[in-house]
Amino acid sequence: METLSLKEASLIEQSKAGDIDSFEQLIAAHQKKAFNIAYRILGNLEDANDVTQEALIKAYRGIRNFNGKSSFSTWLYTIVNNACIDFIRKNRKTNVTYLDREYETEEGSYKLQVYGNEETPEELFEKKEVQKLVHEAINKLSYEHRRIIVLRDIEQFSYQEISQILNCSEGTVKSRINRARSNLKILIKEQLDD
Repeated sequence: METLSLKEASLIEQSKAGDIDSFEQLIAAHQKKAFNIAYRILGNLEDANDVTQEALIKAYRGIRNFNGKSSFSTWLYTIVNNACIDFIRKNRKTNVTYLDREYETEEGSYKLQVYGNEETPEELFEKKEVQKLVHEAINKLSYEHRRIIVLRDIEQFSYQEISQILNCSEGTVKSRINRARSNLKILIKEQLDD
């Protein structure tokens, strides 16, 4: 488990005392990733923005309950995940649309396509088709499976972090990931056979 830096611990204590400026500094490093998680789960920029803002408000209101048993980021991303669940329950629209663009994370940026040195137009077309196929298959996954794929394979959370976010054991996380990946493979194979 990652330990709190002195600055982060100080900002948490000041936030618990009601200092909104300290809270804004505290979440500044986590806002992009929180948004990316919401966007990947919900698939809509406007919804993801709304849910992220709602989650940050919940985090501010609940900062007094942060006990340091997990990292601050894991605690915050759990709130984001739960806000996504609440949003889906309220709206029951889980149609996900993925955009072919660059994504920013704490670790840097990435694109959802394979890079090559000199790609021909045919290679570019083929990669776009594969990317489209995978995205369509992900869209067909249940919410639970899509969420676990997003957390592990796209956002690169560790098994331990996912178990904290989802409030279940690491064994359960591994089992869910295996089932989600198996279902994703089946969906991709079905699409290829069509």
